[in-house]
Amino acid sequence: MTRLTAKDFAPELLELYDFYAHGQISRRIFLERASQFAVGGLTAGALLASLSPNYAQAMQVNFTDPDIVAQYITYPSPNGHGQVRGYLVRPAKASGPVPGVVVAHENRGLNPYIEDVARRVAKAGFVALAPDGLTSVGGYPGNDDKGRELQQQVDPEKLMNDFFAAVEFLMKHDAIGGKKVGITGFCYGGGVANAAAVAYPELGAAVPFYGRGPKPEDVPRIKAPLLIHYAELDTRINEGWPAYEAALKAGKKTYQAYIYPGVNHGFHNDSTPRYDEAAAELAWGRTLEWFKRYLG
Repeated sequence: MTRLTAKDFAPELLELYDFYAHGQISRRIFLERASQFAVGGLTAGALLASLSPNYAQAMQVNFTDPDIVAQYITYPSPNGHGQVRGYLVRPAKASGPVPGVVVAHENRGLNPYIEDVARRVAKAGFVALAPDGLTSVGGYPGNDDKGRELQQQVDPEKLMNDFFAAVEFLMKHDAIGGKKVGITGFCYGGGVANAAAVAYPELGAAVPFYGRGPKPEDVPRIKAPLLIHYAELDTRINEGWPAYEAALKAGKKTYQAYIYPGVNHGFHNDSTPRYDEAAAELAWGRTLEWFKRYLG
């Protein structure tokens, strides 16, 4: 089957799907509005299915890859939900402590795409920890639609603290051995990465992908070097960038930011048609270089 890309859909339909994917409209409203794009025998339901994740397309590093060791763990989150389930992936051939990276998921829980990103991080030589922010409501349910519904039910402050607890857990982990810890995240998780940079001056580096930026007045607290990825067509998130950048410049922070031309929110997620291979590979290469530079 030919893989669909963003070019196969009307920009207005992609924007409509973005509203749906971020809980701004219901499934019913999406289907009603998408019906105007249903031509040539397609239904609105078929369009939604075409735009939704296909996780078979997203596996870049196999579960059984000999270069990694993966396991599910629980870690304490005293200011969150008490205990959080996470996916911990380590380089199999590391001879000693290595730096760590927290991988923060989108607004739908620890899905197979995020688990694969954690394996990619470990394959590159870091210890990766990908928390499941839906632990308190039973964990990622196996599909993104239900995952979005569940994440909307989770207390947002406790949810953020569950991710912060992952940073603290990794900083103390024996496999890290005192080396630096960074964070990357996507969509909601990109906002988590920005928030962690504010909360933890000792953070080694932060790489948010199309995430909500912090309040400008909180930027002076950031010490971590930031690598920030945006999608040109993602106007909803991008509107916050000018104020964020102004605060970073005023504070003389270490940062680089890239706005990838002609791509949509979610361009790194290779399970959906919004994926852009060229932009995703460029952004990921830059991400690994950033971590190697600042985490050691």
